Amino acid sequence: MKRVITVPPGVARAQDTRRVEKLSVGRNFLVLAHRWAGLLLAAFLFVSGLTGAVISWDHELDEWLNPRLFQARNTGGMPQPPLLLADRLEAADPRLMVTWLPLSVEPGHNLGLAVKSRLDPATGMAFNLDFNQIALDPVDGEVRGKRMWGEISLSRENLLPFLYKLHYSMHIPDGFGIELGILFMGTLAIIWALDCFIALWISFPKASAWTKSFVFRWRQGGARLNFDLHRSGGVWVWGFLLVLAVTAVSMNLNQQVMRPLVSLFSTLSPSPFTRTPNPPDQPIEPMVDRHTILQYAITEAEKREWSTPPGGIFYDPEVGVYGVIFFEPGNDHGDAGLGNPSLFFDGKDGTSVGANVPGEGSAGDIFMQAQFPLHSGRIVGLPGRIFVSLMGLLVAMLSVTGVIIWQKKRWARKKTYEGSRRDIAVLS
Repeated sequence: MKRVITVPPGVARAQDTRRVEKLSVGRNFLVLAHRWAGLLLAAFLFVSGLTGAVISWDHELDEWLNPRLFQARNTGGMPQPPLLLADRLEAADPRLMVTWLPLSVEPGHNLGLAVKSRLDPATGMAFNLDFNQIALDPVDGEVRGKRMWGEISLSRENLLPFLYKLHYSMHIPDGFGIELGILFMGTLAIIWALDCFIALWISFPKASAWTKSFVFRWRQGGARLNFDLHRSGGVWVWGFLLVLAVTAVSMNLNQQVMRPLVSLFSTLSPSPFTRTPNPPDQPIEPMVDRHTILQYAITEAEKREWSTPPGGIFYDPEVGVYGVIFFEPGNDHGDAGLGNPSLFFDGKDGTSVGANVPGEGSAGDIFMQAQFPLHSGRIVGLPGRIFVSLMGLLVAMLSVTGVIIWQKKRWARKKTYEGSRRDIAVLS
């Protein structure tokens, strides 16, 4: 026979009261954590949200603003091979090396190259260049324009690169051999990702009234609508906000945080970019030329039975690695899926040092491949880019409404405090 233990009503009420108090203390702590995390993040998320909405269309807007850099003047002639044009450019200016070269030219467009400084034998340091992008006429190789990508400038030619770099680094200068802006914004992204869970928890204070967290009081307007825009607006798109936060961590702290974290759950294929990089002013000169590397890549692609042609070749002088990316002309941004496949080769001897094949590898490999396509929305093509632009505006809105909520509560607390002081003064 079971023994029934009866709890006196007074004891039961006391237990319920303690339970409610514990829940209240926990909730108050989370509200406080969300408040201060939000205040820390607000200005940066506002800027990143607005710039993210714009740079989803960076290529199209950049071309519209800077036709001289993108649109070819000599459209009647036969374009020369990009490899030949790159060789001529390096011969004409021995200070530079071409670090990104498209292997085909879109009809009516210039050949857009990325360049970096070579090592100056006289000083043992890199030459000083005041540009890192060059546009060449594809027919005669004439230099149609130069610019320093990422320069702090609001001129037409620098506006989109300025906004792009502002998005992920706030243009905080490097220091102590560290990209401080990227590190700073990556740290904020970690806080943002954690705060997403806190915000979701406090958005549902009562299980019996959970539907209120999805409602917008449009007719009431004012403070109530502002609160709903912040709380309900965040709840409706919570999953997408978390994706943006996590992928932002991956974009900025890939080697430092994301790869080590993912490797705890899944084996990751080795990456040639985990090598300790040389300082930017001490570039590694390649011992194998890009023509040879391209032939190696074509041979390897044939072994893998790839039908997509090589679309571009790059060289990273900080780690001494070549990469050959395979894509159809005009699809260099990888406008759908997990991006374009790549093969990597050592610049010293041309040996293969890895590959990135979308959809292949371990679960961790595929997760890492998805980071940029998810963050940019390109994983689902044009609709994804439109959605990410709207999400950027929403992130900016959530930042503003959060600050407004904090400011109103701050004014209310200040008013209550001043009223209490007046009451005390009267009584005394």
